[in-house]
Amino acid sequence: MKIFITKKIPQKGIDLLKSAGHDITVHSSAVPLSEAELIKASQQADYVLNGGMQKFDANFFQNCPNLKALSLMSVGYDNVDIPAATKHGIPVSNTPGILSGATADVAFLLMLSVSRKAFFNHKRILEGEWKGFDPTAHLGIELNNKTLGIYGLGRIGFEFARKAKAAYNMDIIYYNRSRNIEAEQMLGARYVNFDDLLTRSDVLSIHAALTTETANQFNKNTFARMKNSAILINTARGGLVNEHDLTAALQAGLLWGAGLDVTNPEPMDPDNPLLNMENVCVLPHIGSATVETRDNMALMAASNLLAAIKGDKMPQIINNEVYQ
Repeated sequence: MKIFITKKIPQKGIDLLKSAGHDITVHSSAVPLSEAELIKASQQADYVLNGGMQKFDANFFQNCPNLKALSLMSVGYDNVDIPAATKHGIPVSNTPGILSGATADVAFLLMLSVSRKAFFNHKRILEGEWKGFDPTAHLGIELNNKTLGIYGLGRIGFEFARKAKAAYNMDIIYYNRSRNIEAEQMLGARYVNFDDLLTRSDVLSIHAALTTETANQFNKNTFARMKNSAILINTARGGLVNEHDLTAALQAGLLWGAGLDVTNPEPMDPDNPLLNMENVCVLPHIGSATVETRDNMALMAASNLLAAIKGDKMPQIINNEVYQ
């Protein structure tokens, strides 16, 4: 079978597909494909493995009639028109679970970095502003026994809450579509409504999927209801946070700080004012960026495709209804 990979992925995934005897074509350029280029390349393939953030809309599926399956090397799938894929009989898979620990580590890194203004203080050294000791300048806040609110307590949110509980004895509250009994039993997590999550959290960490319902969920109205001593963390998708409103809220002192591993758009404009704020830490979407995690994601994405090629159900299927 002919397989097109939209971006260079870890070699273990490519080797797994090659070992099964398939013809692999990889878009190795760092420049993303245009819509026309993506369609042209995919028209020449039987299967596509998406290693980046290419968008697969209704027009894509309409113009790739020979496509048999799409495998995503990611957990999120907001870049894919799932109803259109299902309409055209295309199963779509992702890579859940594997990156939970690595992404939770980045959420923890951001929480701690924001609380101690780490990125800003590092810049002070680079800019020659570290002149000596000042007992009142650029002070952070401590995290011990604070309340951690989780918006979307799935696998990543659970791992982050577990780490925060162990390190700082944080009190865990969460808002979810459904109760997470495991978190309640193991971490003492308490289910609250969305308003309580906003008003009670000392640190509020976002771990939900980006959907039409959650887009811009965190905006000027929600920031106004949060503690002015609160830290906002986002390692999910940039579209959940209105960055213009976040900037205004931070400038007005409605929030203490923010840590972002995801932005909207990506890449972030280097002139974005968030990058120069003392109480903000921004990373370039590195949640899953460890050797071990990316290798395992590539292997899972490849395995999903191999299952489809064999005529089996893709193990990590998103649109299960395509098989019915």
